[in-house]
Amino acid sequence: FQAEDGIRDAQESRGLGDVYKRQVKRKGILIILDGLGDRPIEELGGKTALEYANTPNMDKLATMGILGQQDPIAPGKPAGSDTAHLAIFGYDPYQTYRGRGFFEALGVGLDLDEDDLAFRVNFATIENGIITDRRAGRISTEEAHELAKAIQENVKLPVEFIFVGATGHRAVLVLKGMASGYKVGENDPHVEGKPPHEFEYGDEESKKVVEILEEFVEKAHKVLEHHQINEKRKKEGKPVANYLLIRGAGTYPNIPMKFTKQWKVKAAAVVATALVKGVARAIGFDVYTPEGATGEYNTDAMAKAKAVVELLKDYDFIFLHFKPTDAAGHDNNPKKKVEMVERADEMIGYIVESIDLENTVIAITGDHSTPCEVKNHSGDPVPLLIVGGGVRADYTESFGERECMRGGIGRVRGKYIVPIIMDLMGRTEKFGA
Repeated sequence: FQAEDGIRDAQESRGLGDVYKRQVKRKGILIILDGLGDRPIEELGGKTALEYANTPNMDKLATMGILGQQDPIAPGKPAGSDTAHLAIFGYDPYQTYRGRGFFEALGVGLDLDEDDLAFRVNFATIENGIITDRRAGRISTEEAHELAKAIQENVKLPVEFIFVGATGHRAVLVLKGMASGYKVGENDPHVEGKPPHEFEYGDEESKKVVEILEEFVEKAHKVLEHHQINEKRKKEGKPVANYLLIRGAGTYPNIPMKFTKQWKVKAAAVVATALVKGVARAIGFDVYTPEGATGEYNTDAMAKAKAVVELLKDYDFIFLHFKPTDAAGHDNNPKKKVEMVERADEMIGYIVESIDLENTVIAITGDHSTPCEVKNHSGDPVPLLIVGGGVRADYTESFGERECMRGGIGRVRGKYIVPIIMDLMGRTEKFGA
């Protein structure tokens, strides 16, 4: 007992007494800045957007925590936002993933049956049979919802369907009872300056779905062509949303165990983007979208920050998603990506100032890299920062791609991020005796 008391006295003198006396139980926050990773950009003096941006809050956290790199799926493998999030939350996307469309549908609040078939849809611009803008000038969420309503009310198909607006230029199409026809391709050429693809199919059931999709696209085009929103956009010199690009056929995902049950935590997600909402719903998170949070460049980042702080009072684990960093990469707009990174830094600063960091673990990363030069997702590793109670700090001095290369975490797969957080939170169980 004397030896034990001596150890306890020594620990208390270093401020470790409380840790010794109790089992550590912390809360956790996972912040995903969508598409965060990038490559050196000549316009930014050879730096990435993250390295170039003024990020005093994340840089300070870097000096207090530990950095590294993570590959959402595998080194050199570009990940979709859906498969990347599944992987980061600990699910094998090769086993779990059954198409993006179903997550989009869950994300807009639809409760679907296992025999439903869902698609993600882009409002696009077509001129003389050529796609001139795959996102219709990034029309607003409000415009997309009104256009989707017009299509739902005026298009008739041989099967029951649901068509609703999602976030920004995105929408969701659900064909009720058609899950057996999931082997269908898409009409999205993925680049401007080309005509829409013809839908491909893999079997007779899928052929029926293709025939329905072709009819739907044709009838929707007629509804959109002269809609008052597009007439107004035309007068304003904006791209019109007169065509639908349909892709990402999806059926019910194979989720073996909810995240909340697996880790025995009460979890909430602060998200605006429909796809990521859907992933969060599918794995058991309670989903919140603060007023003003849009998932677009105009999103209210501070509203998200305040929501995280408030929810942390009642939840063990909070997931915060920030989309605009990804949009800037897709748009090949380095200065806009810098601006969005700086806005995210302010959001993170508010959260850190408002919580007890010693009793919280925070991880900051992206779901994938979206380099401006690529204008799409790439297989580049993604910066990772972990800070808070229990974290063994390394000697890094700022949060950026190259600084993360020399961080103490090294380079890990995305599936290890949550276990690392949960271990620091005191939520893991020992393997073996």
